Amino acid sequence: MNRPMRRVTAFLFVAFAALLLNVTYIQAIATSKYRDSPLNPRVAASITGKERGLIVTADGTVLARSIADPSDPSRFTREYPQGAVYAQVVGYSSLLFGDEGLERAYADELRSRRDLTVSDLIDALMGRDLSPKSLELTLDNALQHAAYDALGDNVGAVVALDPQTGAVLAMASTPSFDPESMLAANAHTLREQLLADPKEPLVNKAIARTYPPASTFKVVVASSAVENGVAGPTTQFNDLAELPLEGSTSSIHNYGNGPCRDGTTVPLDVAFRYSCNTIFAMLGLQVGAPTLYETSLQFGFDAPVGLELSAEESYFPTPNELDGPALAQSSIGERDVKATPLEMAMVASSIAHEGVLMQPYLVSRIVDVSGQTLDQTTPQIRSEVVSSATATVVAQMMEGVVASGTGTRATVPNVRVAGKTGTTDAGSSSQAVWFIGFAPVDNPTIALAVVVLDAGENATGGTVAAPIAGNILNYWLQP
Repeated sequence: MNRPMRRVTAFLFVAFAALLLNVTYIQAIATSKYRDSPLNPRVAASITGKERGLIVTADGTVLARSIADPSDPSRFTREYPQGAVYAQVVGYSSLLFGDEGLERAYADELRSRRDLTVSDLIDALMGRDLSPKSLELTLDNALQHAAYDALGDNVGAVVALDPQTGAVLAMASTPSFDPESMLAANAHTLREQLLADPKEPLVNKAIARTYPPASTFKVVVASSAVENGVAGPTTQFNDLAELPLEGSTSSIHNYGNGPCRDGTTVPLDVAFRYSCNTIFAMLGLQVGAPTLYETSLQFGFDAPVGLELSAEESYFPTPNELDGPALAQSSIGERDVKATPLEMAMVASSIAHEGVLMQPYLVSRIVDVSGQTLDQTTPQIRSEVVSSATATVVAQMMEGVVASGTGTRATVPNVRVAGKTGTTDAGSSSQAVWFIGFAPVDNPTIALAVVVLDAGENATGGTVAAPIAGNILNYWLQP
């Protein structure tokens, strides 16, 4: 055989080998990727018509179920009895758009595996259970409704955690949508309308968007200062109405552009209670960028959340990004600092749990058709953020915010509530007003974060977010 023929033969051999390897990869290794893709209408139609397991709350309320077609019991329709209240968390399973939310995250467990694929047939021959599994969530149905109702017509989100375990007790985002609309005959039109809505009803604002945390970040700064011996509740600061930022033409002002109190000196706990920007900017400069950055990492910033649903990472700048002016502005939760409501609920939860941050989770159990537990989530410590002594000091400062500071509208009769408000500038591109907190202070059973977006020119965390938190806490804590 001459040289050109050998080259052609070698080329054809390599090409056939590559083709064989590619087919093997698609058929044997990447089969689930193509099988479950919403772009595969034949298989998607088959999956959609199959039975899927239940999704229920911690108290047994059904959030998603499959109903058999009376004319063809082998085909099923997915229903979402609680509608918009859980839409972004539970998601939907749609022939047209695929799966979203927990329906997507647990698609393999939820779907029936009877007579669907070659691998399912092999599993059947091996005697494995092909029936759909069900999910039991950590969410409390009544609390979820209380959170959703408290948000009302606002654009925003609420996250409530059990500080002792990390279990998500409520996760609400408004405005919302009816997940069954994604299964309707006019679903394409409805979805395009939802996607075009600037209020983003399809988006879970509790975890999928980040916002400037504003003064709620002062909990992180105070924790860092106390933990590292920089300052304590009685440490005195000059009560400046304006703090010029060295090396910059900018300056930091308090809300209302006046001094924090009387213009002389003010202790840290009073500055915290009334959310004084100038003093916390000075405190952040004293703590220093490396120390504050390390504390923010312990609270969960700049790291994957690890939740069952996809969540945005919250962000605090690295030390080399923080010159003096940047550090001062970041210390009041502005500039480049961004956080999800879940992250700020984690901050409150850490202080409530004596400085220990538990890993948040949404799914408590996976069960089979007989209700037997197949997998159960065990609460795990995510990080030991600060000492219990530091957490106690910061908790007392947070209690002062609700007792007589900017967060009085979050009070609950006969219950000690700790909290912190936050307000970004109304003129910013992502205006947000916040409240984070926990209760009861002496034995916390709930930690939460409330954020409301584009609340108006005169809106503050104390006037808008704190009352929402108060309604939720009042429901949870009152007999």
